[in-house]
Amino acid sequence: MNNKVYPVHGAGLGLRRTMVRALADQPDNTVDFWEIAPENWIGVGGFYGKKLRTFTEQYPFICHGLSLSIGGPTPLDEAFLHRLKRFLKTHQIRCYSEHLSYCSDDGHLYDLMPIPFTEEAVHYVAGRIKRVQDILNQRIAMENVSYYAAPGKKMEEIDFLNAVMEEADCDLLLDVNNIYVNSVNHDYDAEVFLRQLPAHRIRYIHIAGHYNEAEDLIVDTHGADVIDPVWMLLEKTYQRFGVIPTLLERDFNIPSLQELEKEVNHIHYIQTKCRQQLLTDENNLQHA
Repeated sequence: MNNKVYPVHGAGLGLRRTMVRALADQPDNTVDFWEIAPENWIGVGGFYGKKLRTFTEQYPFICHGLSLSIGGPTPLDEAFLHRLKRFLKTHQIRCYSEHLSYCSDDGHLYDLMPIPFTEEAVHYVAGRIKRVQDILNQRIAMENVSYYAAPGKKMEEIDFLNAVMEEADCDLLLDVNNIYVNSVNHDYDAEVFLRQLPAHRIRYIHIAGHYNEAEDLIVDTHGADVIDPVWMLLEKTYQRFGVIPTLLERDFNIPSLQELEKEVNHIHYIQTKCRQQLLTDENNLQHA
């Protein structure tokens, strides 16, 4: 069994402002934890600021950043990091994660750009992650991202990801949908990729829907329901690493909270199923 202590447990959901009133009206939902992008909430007052404060006192929260630009060419925004540190403390945020990509140069690019898979980039990015962890005085988790081109590639994606985490000594936000998307777009075996990840670094999991542009091109949109092959890959992830807290992302085409809960409950279902199977396997081993 997986006895690792995680920052949250169960099945979570990304909170968007369009959900705030529904959540206030439906406090007894089946969501175990919530995730927000701190950039969308830092400094927010009034109705939404008060509601966020109420929610973070009521539910476990984690943060998934949008603007750190860890692989970017410009210096880290340390002023933002100090504001972030205060925000994380104020709202008792359980974990902070970001994308292993970059999104800015002399301004924000409004997209997640791929970092070249090179040894030089490993050292550069790892140094910046260390600096972020020093300022925040906590470990952070980096997310494996979807990408559509690999400029300057000299390493495989899995080797680059593992090298960054090892040198920076940071954690992993494991995005199962991104593994599936990249496996189709770049023609590799998703399960082989999964097996090469370091179990001890995984903090929690993302799962989401996407858009099929063509047979060999998937766009990671977070704007649709999760498909069966991704659910199956999530189950294989649990079989490999144990049951890990998992969050459903939905960024647009957002249905009602009740509809989103159906997918959250499907995460619960897979978690229960895998937990029972792992217990059965453990008992069989003990009595073999």
